[in-house]
Amino acid sequence: MNFIDKDIEDYCRAYTTALPEVFDELRAATVAEMKLPQMQVGLLEGRFLAMLVSITGAKRVIEFGTFTGFSALAMATALPEDGKVITMDIDPAATGMAKKFWAKSPHGKKIELKLGPALESAEQIEGSVDLVFIDADKPNYKNYWEKMVPKVRRGGLIVVDNVLWSGNVLHPKETSDLAIADFNKHARSDERVEIVMLTVRDGMLLARKL
Repeated sequence: MNFIDKDIEDYCRAYTTALPEVFDELRAATVAEMKLPQMQVGLLEGRFLAMLVSITGAKRVIEFGTFTGFSALAMATALPEDGKVITMDIDPAATGMAKKFWAKSPHGKKIELKLGPALESAEQIEGSVDLVFIDADKPNYKNYWEKMVPKVRRGGLIVVDNVLWSGNVLHPKETSDLAIADFNKHARSDERVEIVMLTVRDGMLLARKL
């Protein structure tokens, strides 16, 4: 993720409402202990996701890709007391950090972690869903999308991260480039939703279920 001007991104962060202090602590721990700390969504996406939860009145959120738990906790802060984020990942080390920091927040109790292959975990999800956030392994983006679009309520949202992939979607060559470019075409042609692609950080696709 290296195609957004750093000064512009810093400016955007400066003019975005801060998240609680626990998020700064989580960010610092992720940078210090994780091999790929850039996988964490950060303030801009975290605040954007929380705002989407709040605007839509979402109560049931599904997340593919927990990492160290920043996005799950950000969304949980905007949920009502009886709301829930179900987040899925396969990395016990990253999610171990996530649970440590969720426990520091009064909103952590709204988060349920399913550790294991996400497609298998998604099979266990019954009933309708208000919002889905996809930010996991890129070759499975289309599979996660197809698994969840039928479960999202009418007017509900699906948010997909990294859809610009540092601009590599323009001339895809590597496996992940090709997977994301293929997913973007798939989502654009899906008549069950209306979509807008946003140039937020590494690109976010926002879809509303029709």
